Formats: sequence, C-alpha cells, structure tokens
Amino acid sequence: MSQNLVWVIGGPTASGKTALALDLALEKNGTIINADSMQIYQGLPIITACPTAEEKAKCPHRLFEILDPSVRGNVVDWLKLAVEEIKKAWLNNQTPVVVGGTGFYLDNLIHGTTPVPPTSPETRTRVNNLLEEKGLKYLWENLKQIDQPIAERLNAADKTRICRAYEVWLETGIRLSDWHLKPLVQTLPEARFQTVEICPPMSELETRCYSRFDKMLEKGALAEVETLVQKGLDESLPAMNALGVPELRAYLKGDLTLAQATILAKQHTRQYAKRQRTWFKNKFNAEVTITHGYTKADLTNVFKTYLYDMNKQKRVTS
Repeated sequence: MSQNLVWVIGGPTASGKTALALDLALEKNGTIINADSMQIYQGLPIITACPTAEEKAKCPHRLFEILDPSVRGNVVDWLKLAVEEIKKAWLNNQTPVVVGGTGFYLDNLIHGTTPVPPTSPETRTRVNNLLEEKGLKYLWENLKQIDQPIAERLNAADKTRICRAYEVWLETGIRLSDWHLKPLVQTLPEARFQTVEICPPMSELETRCYSRFDKMLEKGALAEVETLVQKGLDESLPAMNALGVPELRAYLKGDLTLAQATILAKQHTRQYAKRQRTWFKNKFNAEVTITHGYTKADLTNVFKTYLYDMNKQKRVTS
C-alpha cells in the first residue's frame, strides 16, 4: 500500500460514485468514507442513495447515517470526523476511499479549510435560543450589522449559514468574513490525494437521475419521508431538504399528487446534478476523469492513470 494515499471520488448525483468506490475498495483493501452531506443523516438511506446493507457488508463503510436528522451538519464537523477515519484506515493498513458529491467537503479536505475554531455547544445553544425566541429575521438583521460582507453573500432565508456566521462571531469576536481572509489550513498535510471525477453528459445524467428516483419509490422512499415528517422537525433542517424530500412531504400534506411530486423531484434532482457537474468540471481538477456513468470496465483505466502518475513522480524525484 502506498504511503499516506487517499483516493477521492467525486461527481454529480447518480453518476456511479458508490459503485466505483466499492470496486476500488475491494481491489485495494479499502475503507469507504462518506463525503455526501445528506448520506450522513439517519433514517433516509433510500432517498439519499446510501450504500445498501449488502454493499456495506463487503468492506468497511464510515460516516454514513451517523447524525440524527434534527442536527445541522456542517463541513467543520465532517472534516474532523473524516480526518480521524482516514488516519484509522492508515493505521489498519487499509486504503481510505473518500466518496461523495458535496464538492465543498472534498475541496476542504484536499486543499485546506478556513481556520475557524469550532463553536462550543453553549454558543450553539445560545444562538438556537435566539432563533426560537426572536426569529431568523432578528439574527439576519443583526448579522448585517455585525458582518455585512458575509450577510451580502447569504440568502435571508438560509437559516443554517446565518446561524453559523452568528455563532462564529459570538464564539471568537471575529467576523466570519475576516476568518475567510486568513490562509487556509491543511488538516491532513501528509496525505497524497488521488482524485477521480465521474462526469457524464447531462443527457445521460438526466436519464440516470430519473430512473434512480423511480427505483427509490419502489424501494420505499415515501415511507422514509413519512417517518421523517412524523418527527415534527424544523422544515429548514438539511435532512428535511434532501433531494426528493420536500416534494414527497408536499404529497403527504395533500398539496401535490404523487405524480406531480415525482415530476418535481426529478426536475429538481436534474437541476442539482447539473450544478454539481459544473462545479466538478471547473474546480475539482481530478487526475482521472470518467466521461460517462461509471461501469466496472472503467476501473482498469483508473489504475493505469494512477500507476502512470506514480512513475512520473518517481522520475521527477529520483
């Protein structure tokens, strides 16, 4: 096993990332580490397309379904957990395979993160109490006075990011916009990342998105969402807005027919996949790019490119 190697697989939803991660992990004695901001939540394995129980049984899987849906997950918490899991894999002589479509998570892992210290539970509770007592508009108006640069970049309805910016200011006395001006900090400087991007054309991606959503409904996605709704959670929570969840919630409320909810969910999934695809094409800069939905035949080319890069590095350093 190559020293401190981390495989990173990214790409839009429904492109075949899960299948590639599993094939790669099985070939390289790997541990699969989740980098999808929705697959981290419990109770939604079908609608968020988590690996199945059968897939999980084939090799270790980490950071899947670990948070209650009442929690607002964030990149800071995920990054800390991901680094811990990567180091555990190395200690166990296993290859970490990080996989997901949340580009922000992958970017922070590979290139570094803004050095904002974690906020304490007390500060988070304080902000949550302000939110419940005085409302989001109060926090938003205060944030505009405290940190105008950040406020101008946020949507007034973006509860998660408004609360995060407010927490940082209360915890540190420094504006989040000022933290963003500081040099990035590498959380895993010893790692050597080997990146793979799956980037099918939109026509293929659309077909895969639509087909997958139909299969999700067949497997019980509606029951998952119904159970989630019964928890009575804040509808602004990330888990309540996973792809397909808002539309199925609307059906359960009687606001849409199931056919209407399905059409809207597919449209929104396609739009999200398109945005993901644009981000990965422009910002991921992967060593290997698969230009169609993944099939097992692609694994050979992934390894060939990796070996070529390794040999090139040896020639440069020798």
